[in-house]
Amino acid sequence: MPVLELNEADLTQLADDSQPLGELPTTMLAWVIREDRLGEPEDAIQLEEIECPEPGPFEVVVKVMAAGVNFNNVWAALGEPVSVFRYHPEDHHIGGSDASGIVWKVGEGVTRWKPGDEVVMHCNQASYEDVEVHGLDPLAAPSQQIWAYETTWGSFAQYCKVQAQQLLPKPKHLSWEEAASYGLTYFTAYRMLLDRAKIQGGDKVLIWGAAGGLGVFATQLVKMAGGKSVGVVSSDEKGELVKQLGAEDYINRGDYKLQRVGGETPEEEKARFKESRRFSNDVAEILGGAPDIVFEHVGKATFPTSVLCVKTFGKVVICGATSGYNLDFDVRYLWMRQKEILGSHFANAWEAKKANDLIDNGQISPVLWKTMGFEAVPESHQMLRDNKHLGKIAILVGATEEGQGKTADGPAAIRAEVGG
Repeated sequence: MPVLELNEADLTQLADDSQPLGELPTTMLAWVIREDRLGEPEDAIQLEEIECPEPGPFEVVVKVMAAGVNFNNVWAALGEPVSVFRYHPEDHHIGGSDASGIVWKVGEGVTRWKPGDEVVMHCNQASYEDVEVHGLDPLAAPSQQIWAYETTWGSFAQYCKVQAQQLLPKPKHLSWEEAASYGLTYFTAYRMLLDRAKIQGGDKVLIWGAAGGLGVFATQLVKMAGGKSVGVVSSDEKGELVKQLGAEDYINRGDYKLQRVGGETPEEEKARFKESRRFSNDVAEILGGAPDIVFEHVGKATFPTSVLCVKTFGKVVICGATSGYNLDFDVRYLWMRQKEILGSHFANAWEAKKANDLIDNGQISPVLWKTMGFEAVPESHQMLRDNKHLGKIAILVGATEEGQGKTADGPAAIRAEVGG
């Protein structure tokens, strides 16, 4: 399909409500990545008029009202660390792993959802034929993929295509953009703490990046579970946010020189370890003891400190490594004090459902920084790439302005500058 210039595209069709429920147009507008233009998001992500997907068996096509921006589509644009075209057979890639919208057409075998239902989505897909889906965990299935990263047909388009099991009821008290802002990061944090680390009332938790996309939900979940947390942030303003979300207090990471970069001399490593020890003592002072759980997603820069800091028989749970995935730490503090390292990856449908229920009843709130128009999809991803964002960005697609979609009273999303 030819690339469209914005001034050539009729963006009014995004909000067109004349298309009958259950029927799809032949084509739609979508922000598309193709293998021959991988690079910076502002160049790689181009507007195209592309064929509209039809739902297969147990699939659903959703009219997208709003979409959430995540870093995985920056990686897709760059083709790093591997090209997404190694994951799926289509010659195009439409990203967008968070969305809110309206069920428009259902495929054969779908019985729980019907056209007109208002939904949000989780982004885990797996084949219904894999035995792991039916008794172990869909995350263990060999077919497991992240929708709109390892697959295409994501939410930066008029319509997206998902498996029916990905759908969740949209919380009625949230607007479209609020409902599109939380799934990927929140459901990940839920599995990390409640399923993998098995947090209990009274647990003490250290949260790295507590004002970031994962951390704002981890902080709320610890509070809800009856635990105590301390959040590591990059500014006092962000520290006040995490206290508002339920943390006991915060630590400004700029006050310590504990980041592991690799290749340190013995003297540099000794100085870094001394800073990690000082940091650990300060964490214990705030929490009233060493943390039972460390919530990790930074990786190389912080992992040695995490292993040192967590208490004997404590748990370090990790879902990513934004500073690097080759970890180098003193393993004596792991085996001699019998600590645990737990890997965690997104969430299964049951965990996503339980987590969404907490949003629905107002126990957990999304944290949203900015809402942008459909025309700003490349710009929003370039902002993430250049670290010029200050929190979660939502994109209006079928919604024409902020605040639409709210049909019941309840707490709105927290509007805040977040990010570390």
